[in-house]
Amino acid sequence: MRVSVSTAQDLGMPAIYLHTLAELLHTIGVDERDLILRVGLDPTRLNSTEVRVSQAQASEFVTRAIIESGEPGLGIMLARELKLPLHGALGTAVMSSRTLEEALELMTRYLTLRAPHLKVQKRVSGQNAWYNVTCDIELGPLQGFVLDAVLFGCVTMGAQLTGTLVPGTRVLRRGPEPNHFHRFRNRIGVPVEYGATENALIVPVSQLCLPVRFSDDQLAASSRAQCEEALKQLKEDAGFACRVRRVIETSHPFPPKLARVAATLFVSERTLKRRLQEEEASFQQLVDQVRLERAKELLENTGMNLSQIADALGYADAANFTRAFKRWTGLSPSHFRTRETALRRTA
Repeated sequence: MRVSVSTAQDLGMPAIYLHTLAELLHTIGVDERDLILRVGLDPTRLNSTEVRVSQAQASEFVTRAIIESGEPGLGIMLARELKLPLHGALGTAVMSSRTLEEALELMTRYLTLRAPHLKVQKRVSGQNAWYNVTCDIELGPLQGFVLDAVLFGCVTMGAQLTGTLVPGTRVLRRGPEPNHFHRFRNRIGVPVEYGATENALIVPVSQLCLPVRFSDDQLAASSRAQCEEALKQLKEDAGFACRVRRVIETSHPFPPKLARVAATLFVSERTLKRRLQEEEASFQQLVDQVRLERAKELLENTGMNLSQIADALGYADAANFTRAFKRWTGLSPSHFRTRETALRRTA
């Protein structure tokens, strides 16, 4: 029995996909920034292939995007925007593969890094290889959007890797054809068959040996190692404290109130505190961890003065920020900035 998105283990969703969807919404006349802020997300934190957003917030954003745009085909539209570098280490590994088959095998193994709870199973039947996509949780109205983005995104990926749409490729979809699909059929470029018994990408076995245009054995080895490490880290980050931290580090305004984080994670404030205590953590500790990381980033990479940084981190004034930073690091913010600038010059 599949569980719902609200009760499933939250592995997060790569923030870059929401950023890409937001850019897409802008092109069709939706105020994407307002939408992001209403969901409680920080727009400046989404443009990263490494940052992950809680699944609850990602689900809310996508649901509102579909409703407010009036476009049920957003998943298909997003698939066309998913350039390989957006997929982080997995995108690099796929791009540096030798053949299309190697690329699809990587997608099969590491899809969880980019689309949590989706799994791909490969089988060969006759002259075709079938890549069947399943989901181990109940996504409700998001199911169609996610499968559109993944399956049609694979078609786009094949074209990016080989330089052209892979001949003989087909997409199978369960259920009846949606009323809006006729508007997109010709844009996809490969046959799409609804009413199937599974959601799958079908590729002729004869095409799996197609060479990848960006093949690089050295880069392939290093990026695959990164994928393995990321997969291991993702499994380790499945604890409750990591889920809370994920909400904190992508929230707007920052820092978020405990009550809002608890509501985002579908738990009471009391339960949130108890579960953090069970993992020897506290809400304030997690807020301070994120604050310290952001403070270092702003001191190293921007020209913001201390008052501006204090405001960005949710402090009443620069003095409060300075005291906190010195307590964390033993250095004043100004001393830290001077030291890091000097280190960069001598590096």
